[in-house]
Amino acid sequence: QVQLVESGGGLVQAGGSLRLSCANSERTFNLYAMGWFRQAPGKEREFVVSIDWTGGTTYYADSVKGRFTISREKNTVYLQMNSLKPEDTAVYYCNVGLNGRTWAPGNYWGQGTQVTVSS
Repeated sequence: QVQLVESGGGLVQAGGSLRLSCANSERTFNLYAMGWFRQAPGKEREFVVSIDWTGGTTYYADSVKGRFTISREKNTVYLQMNSLKPEDTAVYYCNVGLNGRTWAPGNYWGQGTQVTVSS
């Protein structure tokens, strides 16, 4: 059974940092692009960032550019979040893309990890 396990969420003050991790149990996912999404209460799930299978190409939502950094190593994808704002509060989900290069969200999702930023 395919598993994507996120971790690293928590409560942090505005201006603080967190590092999220997403570990996958399926080795073939290492050949796919990966992405992070988030969903705040009462809002739709939104795209945050993606990374291709090589780690060389990334795409960021405008709202997180310059503050968040995605990276990947072996079977884990990381999301370093700096200068956090209260509006970053959400459940963060990782997603396996449909292919290795061009980002398009796929059907595999993790269970989510809660990030709460206090003002």
